[in-house]
Amino acid sequence: MKPELRKVLLVEDNADIRTIVKLALEKLGGLTVCACESGAEALRTLPEFQPQLILLDVMMPDMDGPTVFKRLREQPATAAITVVFLTAKTTAQELQMLRGLGALDVIAKPFDPITLHKTAKEIWANREFNRLF
Repeated sequence: MKPELRKVLLVEDNADIRTIVKLALEKLGGLTVCACESGAEALRTLPEFQPQLILLDVMMPDMDGPTVFKRLREQPATAAITVVFLTAKTTAQELQMLRGLGALDVIAKPFDPITLHKTAKEIWANREFNRLF
């Protein structure tokens, strides 16, 4: 039996989006969410929180999402954590680049907060299948 998604690390510099995502995932999805406002904070938080899934904003000051993703993959303890990017840039070229890095999927902004927990859980549930493509 596949493990159920329970713990999500959210990395988002926009405070409003961070609040909406955290509330949506916790209240509607029953998930435990740790919200970080920067890539540096996320990297410091990871060892203690140990998420199953990371929702990672692409465009952030100081350290963007792709840079955070590369750092995650460089460390044995975080290399296998499932990562899904959050982005407003959804051109085919941008999506291809993000998936090419090794991200499992991309959630486009704006997203529907009411269904976000379902989207995250579906991506998680289908992660082995999605990695094939």
